[in-house]
Amino acid sequence: MTPPPDVWKIASVADAARARAAVDRIATDGEAPTLERVRFLTALTARLRHCLSRGGEWELRLHVRQFATGQPARLEASLSPAGDREPDPRDETPSLTCPLPHQPARKSRRAATSLSQALLAADENTAAVLSLLDEQEDLVRLHREELHHTNQGVLALHADLEAAARAQRELLEAERTARAATERARRLLTFLGDASAAITSSLSHTAILRRLSDMLVPEYAERLDVWLFDEEEYEDHDDEPAHRVREHSAAAVAAARTGRPQHAAAHPGTLPGVDDLPPSALSPERPLLAIPLVAQRLLGVLTLTAPGPRFDKDTSVMLVELARRVGVALDHAHRYQQSRNTAEALQRAQLTDLPTPPGLLLAARYLPATWGMNIGGDWYDAFLQPDGSVLAVIGDVTGHGLHAAVVMGQLRTALRAYAVENATPGEILTRLHRMLGHLQPELYATALIARFRPGEPEVVWASAGHPPAVVRGADGTVRVLDAKPGVMLGIPLPYVYKDHRADLAPGSSLVLYTDGLVERRGQGIDPGIGRLARALEALNTPELEQDLDAAADALLKPLLYDSERDDDVCLLLCHTMTESPDRSPARGSVKNTRREGGFRESL
Repeated sequence: MTPPPDVWKIASVADAARARAAVDRIATDGEAPTLERVRFLTALTARLRHCLSRGGEWELRLHVRQFATGQPARLEASLSPAGDREPDPRDETPSLTCPLPHQPARKSRRAATSLSQALLAADENTAAVLSLLDEQEDLVRLHREELHHTNQGVLALHADLEAAARAQRELLEAERTARAATERARRLLTFLGDASAAITSSLSHTAILRRLSDMLVPEYAERLDVWLFDEEEYEDHDDEPAHRVREHSAAAVAAARTGRPQHAAAHPGTLPGVDDLPPSALSPERPLLAIPLVAQRLLGVLTLTAPGPRFDKDTSVMLVELARRVGVALDHAHRYQQSRNTAEALQRAQLTDLPTPPGLLLAARYLPATWGMNIGGDWYDAFLQPDGSVLAVIGDVTGHGLHAAVVMGQLRTALRAYAVENATPGEILTRLHRMLGHLQPELYATALIARFRPGEPEVVWASAGHPPAVVRGADGTVRVLDAKPGVMLGIPLPYVYKDHRADLAPGSSLVLYTDGLVERRGQGIDPGIGRLARALEALNTPELEQDLDAAADALLKPLLYDSERDDDVCLLLCHTMTESPDRSPARGSVKNTRREGGFRESL
């Protein structure tokens, strides 16, 4: 049961002071926490001061409440007007409370307290609050110092993090730059490899320079100019004529004189044909890079106009290396062309004029290979023997170039020497076989010899590993002389070649050829022989006897439909006349001709 409240009448300042002192004593006896007690007393004093300022008599009610035994108590204080005075809504304030850990004694609630004691007790409360305040200030100072140290640590950490972030950004930027440089280097090396493969796969000056232009323009150069010196300019570039110097940029001339790459700014009119370009095509400030083309000697100068405001350093290094490889490729092409021209000239010099025996028409074609060094080994020949017969010869020496052409000449000379003795085709081949094995043990050859005798309706022939001859009869039927051929000339084993005979009535034709006419890569030789047989079958006897040259062209056309050949082609067409031998054979049909590039050229 809650005890009745203690009531204090407040009419003066002394009453308020005594009431406040009594409340302080109750709170102190109940061992209220110092801070809570001071807050409670301060709030009560403020309300008492407010009531005194309003005037009249007031009642202070104090309740000590405890909701359960053993539980903390609570001190409640409320002020209200005394007597029957009408309450003012401004006076309605909530009760003040203060926790009491212990129940205060009943007698201490009404014990009298002097004002001096109340004043000293207030000072004690103030001292207690100040002591707490000092403790809190010490704690605040410690916390402030800890916070300062913490802030210093945070600032240092932020500085470290910022430095780490900056270092990380620098590393990332360096990695990005390195990756870009690596990718650029990889792209330049890939381009250099592809470009080198493209230019070294050709042995033609024109093809090399065309491929170079296609690869460099417009990504690596806006314009490309190649200055190739003449033969007389290779040794002394300082003596070149003034008019030639003026045709090229100063950078190109400097590169030609020094043999070193030169950088310079391009000016309108310094490059050949620059006046034909629109004004925007070449900026006056656009730089030039002039690079000597060197391969044991100075071949010329490659001048490049930058595609932008400048040449990238790595790109310049790549272009200089590419120019070095271009120089080597051009030198190889030059040497190849010289060797090819020499071999072809030597071989053509040994292709003789055809004879004009009565009753027999002869036409020949020789076409050199259009690419590679595959020239120099094929030949044909036709000549009279002492007994009046005619020997028609077709042959092919293995290997190519000058050596093959020289061996071909030796075989041709030896064959004519052996034929003076009226030897048969088989006997001639047998002697050639022994000679070639003795003089050129590592070189082989194929050959086919056919002998025509006036008045005999047959041909005697022998073959040393050569493609079979094709015969068109007077009735238009076509057959292949497919008797087993002998071994190739020069094979290191003894061999005797046999003579074969084949009917060859007047009006018949015999076609001798080399494998370059009928053989195609990946197809073999049989399909080509079939095409040749069909082309021969399509001719007729009047066409053959009226214009044997045109007939030879007609045979070549379906077999050489493409212009690119990697081997020589020789064709020897022999036709026996149906008319009397007394008739002159000359009607242009016995001209010795040769084909080159699809057209014939008279010897």
